[in-house]
Amino acid sequence: MRMYGLLLLGLLLAGCGESDVQTQIRRAVAIEQGNECHLCGMVISRFSGPKGEAYEQGVEEVRKFCSTRDLLNWALEPENRHARQEMWVHDMSEVPWDKPDDEHFINAEAAWYVVGSSQTGAMGPTAATFSDQAVADAFASEYGGEVLTFDQLTLGKLNQNNHGTH
Repeated sequence: MRMYGLLLLGLLLAGCGESDVQTQIRRAVAIEQGNECHLCGMVISRFSGPKGEAYEQGVEEVRKFCSTRDLLNWALEPENRHARQEMWVHDMSEVPWDKPDDEHFINAEAAWYVVGSSQTGAMGPTAATFSDQAVADAFASEYGGEVLTFDQLTLGKLNQNNHGTH
């Protein structure tokens, strides 16, 4: 009986595609001193504000971004929508704006975004990210901006008060 259980477990695991296993083990990783932004090439650690990370389907290396604005400009581009797999952003309710802590990444698609606030990140305006809507609302009351879900974000809304991508 025990042998059949092990055999069944082995068959179930063998039935999982490689991408399913990769999805389960991929996590946000620490942003190191010399890491460069996937979109603009700037050194990420030189800037304040929330950062982002993403995995693409079929690519093992995590993409790191100097700001949520850069992550979202990449993620919302039509050619990248199908390729993105997992994405993370800093939970700014848990970390200081000047130096976000890499222990507090949250799922980017479940986050609340404040777009158009007076707070800046790499090269200007960025989207503040929060795990809790009430905290996002309070941030928007203090610093301005509009509170949106990931599904409500568009490139137009993201870049309406700035120069677009850099």
